[in-house]
Amino acid sequence: MSDASCKNIAVTDSIELKVTSDPANLAPTRKSIESFCCCHGLDQKACDEVGLCFNEALANVTRHAYGGAPDRPVEVHAWAANGAVTVTIRDWGNGVNPERLPRKPKDPMVPGGLGLICMHELLDDMRFTPQPDGGMLLTMVKRKST
Repeated sequence: MSDASCKNIAVTDSIELKVTSDPANLAPTRKSIESFCCCHGLDQKACDEVGLCFNEALANVTRHAYGGAPDRPVEVHAWAANGAVTVTIRDWGNGVNPERLPRKPKDPMVPGGLGLICMHELLDDMRFTPQPDGGMLLTMVKRKST
């Protein structure tokens, strides 16, 4: 999405999306986040990188935090400030921090296991914060190119 196409929509400094863990919500939610990023000055490559990381993270919420349940709550927030876009994903799942799990050897013939690698490689900052009422808050930050 180019900056010119943002002129035709209402651009706000933040968005909040409340969805369920249904995989059908993945594509439209990702597109909303990618559009938000592009409308707030991230170049197309950065928007695509955030979209990929967001997609992996949201899929993992359904798969791991909620054990495949499609009807559990997920809150997504995104905001632009100080030359960066920050996206958070909040779940009320099992509260397991994937960064604290032992690393499995990556077998290229077995699907999965690339989400954390992508997040570490493509984002400027990311962190998992266990929540006091259960679940996890993932914060992802991507800075504008200078």
